[in-house]
Amino acid sequence: MTQFGSRFSRRVSALFAGLVMGGLLVACTPTVQVAAPKEPITVNLNVKIQHEIYVKVDKDVDELFSEKGLF
Repeated sequence: MTQFGSRFSRRVSALFAGLVMGGLLVACTPTVQVAAPKEPITVNLNVKIQHEIYVKVDKDVDELFSEKGLF
């Protein structure tokens, strides 16, 4: 083979290898599809909220409010 034929065959094989590797990379990429659900979305808000508040007051503060009032 001549020098030109050898260079040409190397380029063709490199191009072919690049195309094959590119094809493999494209084939491995995941696809994401976004679609609306067929049934409507329902949110169930039947929640019972219960809370307790505990307040501890220091004796000095309690006496202050009982003697003079707030103002």
